[in-house]
Amino acid sequence: MEQKTGLVLEGGGMRGIYTAGVLDLFMDQGVTFDGVIGVSAGAIHGCSFLSGQRGRNIRYYKKYCQDPRFMSVRNLILTGDIAGERFCYHTLPEKLDPYDYTAFNNNPAEFYVGCSNVETGKPEYLHLTDMKQQIDYLRASASLPLVSKIVHAGGKKLLDGGCTDSIPVKAFMELGYPRNVVVLTRHRGYRKKAEGTRLTELCYRHYPAFVKAIKNRPSVYNRTLDEIESLENSGQAFVIRPSRPLTIGRMEKDPQKLQLVYELGYQDAARCLLDLLSWKQGPAR
Repeated sequence: MEQKTGLVLEGGGMRGIYTAGVLDLFMDQGVTFDGVIGVSAGAIHGCSFLSGQRGRNIRYYKKYCQDPRFMSVRNLILTGDIAGERFCYHTLPEKLDPYDYTAFNNNPAEFYVGCSNVETGKPEYLHLTDMKQQIDYLRASASLPLVSKIVHAGGKKLLDGGCTDSIPVKAFMELGYPRNVVVLTRHRGYRKKAEGTRLTELCYRHYPAFVKAIKNRPSVYNRTLDEIESLENSGQAFVIRPSRPLTIGRMEKDPQKLQLVYELGYQDAARCLLDLLSWKQGPAR
């Protein structure tokens, strides 16, 4: 029986526009997958891939990145969310740059988003079958701690999936996808350094398991990178990562810088396309 092939998409705020470039190359070349799992920005960009809307992500990111309704301190002060909930998850996809909900719902590929359960401190891998009805799962995956309100969805309290499992390749293997293409937003050799967590401890003092997960995030992330390299060496994973360090910030507002990172993603994917197609055809070694 043929093994299912998955696509695993890391987050990274505005760095995720690199992934948008990779996915547009996939659409141009007809590269498809049996299932997709995305975390935070990876989940956001995976949506347009599964609806077949080539160019949509870079288009609206460039058009609205400086719009205070999109992502701004103003939003944070007024609503408690740095990304405007109504604008980003309703006004934009429903009116300004319409999302093809029907195409997504009809796509046979399964779509999962990675979220963090604030109460348990564990990752949640949530299956989206109806983008419009389940949009809060997507929003939760991209709701960064400290600058976003906890999202209540499916009876759970959720935040950004990157807090507990930034690159859920092992989880996707357990969900039935033994071979995966992994799109990272950090260059080869990158390792996450420990960060101060005092503000996190204060803000989430009623959620000690979540605070512990945040503290452990660098070591968990770095261990995941080591596991991915092992999977890559064994042929179970094919990794696409930035060929040079991405210098844009998580909140980048310069459309030209976003365009350059998008183009790098497209070019990096194009360079390894033949190797990728060969890998997709062959079984794991």
